[in-house]
Amino acid sequence: MNGKHITIESVSPFSEEATSLMEELSICLRDITGNEGRNSFDPNDVCKEKAMFVIARDENGSAIGCGAFRPMDEKTAEVKRMYAKEKGLGVGNLILSYLESQASQMGYESFRLETRVINKNAVSFYQRNGYEVIPNYGHYKDRGESICFEKKLSI
Repeated sequence: MNGKHITIESVSPFSEEATSLMEELSICLRDITGNEGRNSFDPNDVCKEKAMFVIARDENGSAIGCGAFRPMDEKTAEVKRMYAKEKGLGVGNLILSYLESQASQMGYESFRLETRVINKNAVSFYQRNGYEVIPNYGHYKDRGESICFEKKLSI
């Protein structure tokens, strides 16, 4: 981590920092994929029981990344709004690992997610973190631009 001390905390997705990070993510996604991804995320979904929105902070307390998960069913949660301001520092890995740990403690057995095929960095990130390609699910089912992943969580 280049000697940096990173903390991760659960926050409201409606907080100013969370809103700002998600706005940055939307701009990045639009630049990469042509779609901001806003239509596939409702912040209220991560305010429910067995859901979570987190922010990563650097040693100065500045928000440097975010991530979330929401329930799909009793045993499966969906990862949403993963974002790290600076790439290559391991912030995304820390956020994802934290979310996986929290979800496992809540009783989830697997994580699922969708990203766009054209978003090569995201596809590579999830594969490096042990996610396997699965058939597209839900409203991504017949969308060729989408790629879906799943990872079994350790319990």
